[in-house]
Amino acid sequence: MRDLPVSPSPACCVPGAPVLDVAVAESLAAGFKALADPTRIAIVNRLAALGEVCVCDITDAFNLGQPTISHHLKVLRDAGLVSAEKRGKWAYYRIVPGELERLGGALRPDGLPVAVAV
Repeated sequence: MRDLPVSPSPACCVPGAPVLDVAVAESLAAGFKALADPTRIAIVNRLAALGEVCVCDITDAFNLGQPTISHHLKVLRDAGLVSAEKRGKWAYYRIVPGELERLGGALRPDGLPVAVAV
């Protein structure tokens, strides 16, 4: 069995990587957790492609009931990834500008946002 060196600092795994502020790490984790569902990924993908979508069109696009879609949209809203605007009877959803870039940037070694088509 080979001995592997152990990092003296448990704060990070990459030498020289900045340690994330706890509040920033919690916010990023909430965003990633919200995206940890195939339906929510598909909803975000649809919103990213179309810009803005009526909740009625989101419900029609998936083989799920309105309460289930509403739950998924609430999770995405609570994580700060999407926003909604009520117009009459319907709500229209869109990606919050910069949020997908912020999540993508957190995964880069240099911490810079990645280009994401929104």
